[in-house]
Amino acid sequence: MSAVTDDVAPALEFEGVHKGFGTQLRRVRAVEGLQLRVRSGCVTGLLGPDGAGKTTLMRLAAGLLLPDAGTVRVLGHDTRSTADAHRQDVGYMPQRFGLYDDLTVHENMALYADLQGLDTAQRRQRFDELLRLTALGPFGDRRASALSGGMKQKLGLACALLRAPRLLLLDEPTVGVDPISRRELWEIIAVLRGQGTSVLVSTAYLDEAERCDDIVLLHQGRLLAQQSPRQFSGALTGHCYRVRHAQQGRRQLLARLHDRPGVSDAVLDADGVRVVLDTAVSNVPSGPGEDWQAVAPRFEDAFVTLLQDRHEAEEVGQAVVEPGAAAVVADASAVVIEVHDLYRRFGSFVAVKGIGFEVHRGEVFGLLGANGAGKSTTFRMLCGLLAASSGTLRVAGTDLNAARAQARARIGYVAQKFALYGNLSVQQNLQFFAAAYGLRGPRRRERLDWALREFDLHAYQGTATGDLPLGYKQRLALACALLHEPAVLFLDEPTSGVDPLARREFWRRINTLAARGVTVLVTTHFMDEAEYCDCLVLMSQGEILAAGTPQQIRARARSGQLPDPTMEDAFVALIRDNEARLRRAA
Repeated sequence: MSAVTDDVAPALEFEGVHKGFGTQLRRVRAVEGLQLRVRSGCVTGLLGPDGAGKTTLMRLAAGLLLPDAGTVRVLGHDTRSTADAHRQDVGYMPQRFGLYDDLTVHENMALYADLQGLDTAQRRQRFDELLRLTALGPFGDRRASALSGGMKQKLGLACALLRAPRLLLLDEPTVGVDPISRRELWEIIAVLRGQGTSVLVSTAYLDEAERCDDIVLLHQGRLLAQQSPRQFSGALTGHCYRVRHAQQGRRQLLARLHDRPGVSDAVLDADGVRVVLDTAVSNVPSGPGEDWQAVAPRFEDAFVTLLQDRHEAEEVGQAVVEPGAAAVVADASAVVIEVHDLYRRFGSFVAVKGIGFEVHRGEVFGLLGANGAGKSTTFRMLCGLLAASSGTLRVAGTDLNAARAQARARIGYVAQKFALYGNLSVQQNLQFFAAAYGLRGPRRRERLDWALREFDLHAYQGTATGDLPLGYKQRLALACALLHEPAVLFLDEPTSGVDPLARREFWRRINTLAARGVTVLVTTHFMDEAEYCDCLVLMSQGEILAAGTPQQIRARARSGQLPDPTMEDAFVALIRDNEARLRRAA
């Protein structure tokens, strides 16, 4: 599909752009022959799977990289010959924005104002405008280290906006941010668009793509398609259905539908499974007891359909083979995680306030909450990484207050921030964790072979882990966590920043593990992933605000304004209602 044309001069143009990295012998082509025009005054979404070239495109547009061949024009200026001419008119917020934790909000803004050459007269008015826009005004004297994840992202955005840029480049600004903060960031983007700012934003959240005027879809450094979200989804009219089954659980129904001929995609959705068919048909491929209802297509359906190679999807969807796992399922009612009256204090601050819940064998249990709700502190206590101040905490039959090391031997853990060794190869990381878990001899060789085979890592075993695409880093992290066949698997925002195809693969593996008796506890900011949980706890300000199945949580938010709330709708409504109640009580 060709790029969008417009009578107004484009904000950004790529003409035959090539950009590669590495040596002559091992050259990685990040962008290859790219032809692209980004319209002025619009919000343009930049999407694609891991390794598509999104960050390279952003850095080329920001003038931080120059093309190997071709031309990049930013606001009409060729970045090769007039690199500085447009710089003050461009704002750029990279994935890891360089805030200084020891500086306050005001001090960080002042530092970036110095770097951008704003004089004293400009600063006062601009600071006031941006603090009002981002709602950070009351927190001007708070150190960046004490801000929530969403507030840090808003501060980074404020620093990128100091010069009131005509073009704003945002590289995945909402990664790791809770749904409320994501909505607030997009409200800011909408205000900027209304002021005439051109915005190019990359994102891993496909619901955010629906908010864009235009979408650029990259694949392997090339433009795969560019059009509006409605044009993308419109091509799948008549392909999309929600399937329910009265007697069968949603995860079991999903597994059955995923491999059915004619089905190109299947994901959990509300109280059923959302299915996308290869072609529009008059007779749907329904099975016994299934109820198929047609639904309107959405951008995510089109994204996955365009990018998913069916043969590869079948391969990555294969079951994870866990030797001996069938025996584990024998007593699915057994309580594996027990939490009662749990507190955690940091000086006078109480981060977790007397919470309690239980998780059963083979259950997928979700721990949700806004940034700063106390879920990460709870998660670290459950993993044995942080001692509880008081309360009962048992994992896999072990009291964590008395024997944390013993409990950790039965736990697998995938950290929120990639915690493997970037300078070691894939094979060396696997060997290191096998040794750390005490695997020896034939058993060690068997598990290492299993990890390479099941996670399709053979081609990468000699590659430095730091050089892996994000989706493969996630595969490796999960492989290392499962080497010792743990009874309990802890996943701390494991898919943050990972593209939707890799997330689908990841959750197929988790579903298989749960079906075989592994207990899974997960934190996530992707509310569609919360639908994969058997039970959820929603935390707010250190307390449990709501608990139950996804259906029960959604039902609590149902109202005249929200007759059929999504999980994100429920998350936002319940937390905002609770915060309003606490403000009234104060």
